[in-house]
Amino acid sequence: MAASMSDVFSFCVGVAGRARVAVEVRFVSSAKGKGLFATQLIRKGETIFVERPLVAAQFLWNALYRYRACDHCLRALEKAEENAQRLTGKPGQVLPHPELCSVRKDLHQNCPHCQVMYCSAECQLAAAEQYHQVLCPGPSQDDPLHPLNKLQEAWRSVHYPPETASIMLMARMVATVKQAKDKDRWIRLFSQFCNKTANEEEEIVHKLLGDKFKGQLELLRRLFTEALYEEALSQWFTPDGFRSLFALVGTNGQGIGTSSLSQWVHACDALELKPQDREQLDAFIDQLYKDIEAATGEFLNCEGSGLFVLQSCCNHSCVPNAETSFPENNFLLHVTALEDIKPGEEICISYLDCCQRERSRHSRHKILRENYLFVCSCPKCLAEADEPNVTSEEEEDEEEEEGEPEDAELGDEMTDV
Repeated sequence: MAASMSDVFSFCVGVAGRARVAVEVRFVSSAKGKGLFATQLIRKGETIFVERPLVAAQFLWNALYRYRACDHCLRALEKAEENAQRLTGKPGQVLPHPELCSVRKDLHQNCPHCQVMYCSAECQLAAAEQYHQVLCPGPSQDDPLHPLNKLQEAWRSVHYPPETASIMLMARMVATVKQAKDKDRWIRLFSQFCNKTANEEEEIVHKLLGDKFKGQLELLRRLFTEALYEEALSQWFTPDGFRSLFALVGTNGQGIGTSSLSQWVHACDALELKPQDREQLDAFIDQLYKDIEAATGEFLNCEGSGLFVLQSCCNHSCVPNAETSFPENNFLLHVTALEDIKPGEEICISYLDCCQRERSRHSRHKILRENYLFVCSCPKCLAEADEPNVTSEEEEDEEEEEGEPEDAELGDEMTDV
């Protein structure tokens, strides 16, 4: 039951100066599945498409630790100065050029029943029309015995930071179908995402939940069923179907990162200043990030994940010709060309961050196998095929110090906001 291309492209929100999205989805091979290809010349630096997710959700620990984001589009809700004060642990922290902060608190709205916050009336309405009528706990928002709260607490008890997925992404998938007038259309859209074998699905679930994943998965399935059962999706609530749903989210969930402070920094970078003033401002920002690192570590952004139909068709390459980012400080994903892309050429992004792409072929393959269950055969990997299948001593030392990468897909895009 495949979704039509008009269904798929309906989630692209437009590209300036182009009447239509200049891409098409094609079958590549049994190993790679689908791929995304250019239908016209795309110039370096050009935005190929902008896509909104079918569903998105903030990570649960991220929300619990007061990273305040719109419950629908994940736009950061704190003013840049408030964000800096919380991240540095300095209540008196003041930012110069406060007028550059893009957060509009006067537009913020909350659900009148459960009080979750939205960045605008538009997001509140969009959430209500798509899934929130089903998921709104009303006055039971803080009741630990509410079925959804029991589900979220169980998830937090088995999936700790750094987070890579959220059970609420799955909950919003179910709620979307429950609320939809055309349930079949949404089921078709969710079916677009790649499927794995039973063994591959178990590997993904093991990666997300750890060694005791079978018992934890069954507990989550039981709580998920109690909170959200829907007859039209009965297969999703069986042991095999729930494992498949879990694997779908684990494989296809695209990391989303938003930050009002990052937006303020970008705006500062664009200021035209005298050399001395520029030097002072850059020094201030450098020190600010040092203070944040000392107080908060690497967790700077409001973080979550979403399911993007078109972006999920982009295959990986260690030498990508496109990249993803979230420059609008919300869940709208931009795919931008890193070089000229000719008509008929496949559009590839990298599932690895910049540092990972510079590592040896063996190390890159290890990360990709563990996180995405495939072996890369991009031009760079083929050119390095004669390299020894060992990790360099330097990289082994680095792995021992840093630990295994928990979530390769949250690399560049989580900070490029």
